[in-house]
Amino acid sequence: MKAINLLTLFLVIVGGINWGLVGLFQFDLVAAIFGGQQATLARLVYILVGASAAWQIYPLVQATQSGEVAAERNRI
Repeated sequence: MKAINLLTLFLVIVGGINWGLVGLFQFDLVAAIFGGQQATLARLVYILVGASAAWQIYPLVQATQSGEVAAERNRI
């Protein structure tokens, strides 16, 4: 479970950086690397990033239920 959480977290970070580049510079790094937004590999990366974001909801819910999020809030 830890390996998939790390992999999906990495992909979410890649997606966030890509969206930051799109917003700041109108540059889609994934499309540039894989041959355009309609390229099969680019679309696969977009799908994996989206699925990874959905997967990361699970650890967030677990942390919330175990009190980890509340502990971080009171850490200041």
